[in-house]
Amino acid sequence: MKSLARLGTRPASLPLTADDVLEFHAARLLLLMHICGTAGRIDGLTKMAKLDFFTRYPDFFEAARAAVEPEAQTAPVDRVEAVEASMVRHHYGPWDKRYYQVLAHLEARRLITVSKFKNSYQIALSTEGADKAKALAKRPSFAALVERQKAVKKTFGSKSGTVLKTLIYKLFDEEVGKRTLGQVIIK
Repeated sequence: MKSLARLGTRPASLPLTADDVLEFHAARLLLLMHICGTAGRIDGLTKMAKLDFFTRYPDFFEAARAAVEPEAQTAPVDRVEAVEASMVRHHYGPWDKRYYQVLAHLEARRLITVSKFKNSYQIALSTEGADKAKALAKRPSFAALVERQKAVKKTFGSKSGTVLKTLIYKLFDEEVGKRTLGQVIIK
């Protein structure tokens, strides 16, 4: 994964996917904190990863939403033909090994702060990060992502990371829980 600034030397004939671009992941996480967080903050890497999982895998989100809100009449989230950025099975469920790089990228640019609180990390938008997230949320190219994240926030925003992890293992044991560590989650 490289920054767009470093992709200038890449041959134009090589395909480039959003998954290859650091800024794509950074933008998604800024929006996640802005939309799914509480006052621009997410308490815990586990919670951040699980909310991101439901954002990146709309089919899993729809199944989980139906399981926790069976009586709710909800419109399905915009369909995505393929998962733009896969996640892998980790000790605590779905995870992206790039999180540490992306969070460091955002923190170095003073768009977020990461602070230790008890046994967890709080990831919060800085004032500049909140401004950038608001600007991204208004861009048409992020409209579908913003709508998915709003739906994720409505359904799972108040849940802890541990509750979300347990739910994912319960509902998606075959697709997530039984995968070996490091194996890509496919849906």
